[in-house]
Amino acid sequence: MNISKVAETLEGSVVAGDSASGREVGAVVASDLMSDVLLVDADEMLLLSSLASDQVVRTAHVVGAMGVVIHDSKPLPASMLAVSEQLGIPLVSSPLSKYESCVRIHQALESEKNG
Repeated sequence: MNISKVAETLEGSVVAGDSASGREVGAVVASDLMSDVLLVDADEMLLLSSLASDQVVRTAHVVGAMGVVIHDSKPLPASMLAVSEQLGIPLVSSPLSKYESCVRIHQALESEKNG
């Protein structure tokens, strides 16, 4: 599942970063504590958060995440969009809750896996 499919699954849109990225989701982490995210050792991580801060994008860059999703249609500061563009990290805005997003991503990944 690439970032465009993530946005579609979560009824959201790619608002910054490389929306044409061919990177696929390898793991999903849902957290608002960036210190916890830094402890996860997973390739091609999709980071789901409710924290609308450029620190989320910077953390995603440090851990090599393939993208970031911000939930509940939170307003995204211009600095967050700028950092996303600068670092090339796709940023998705979704109206769904973090819980609902986790459920939908899980279902979509299972559907892909099971064909």
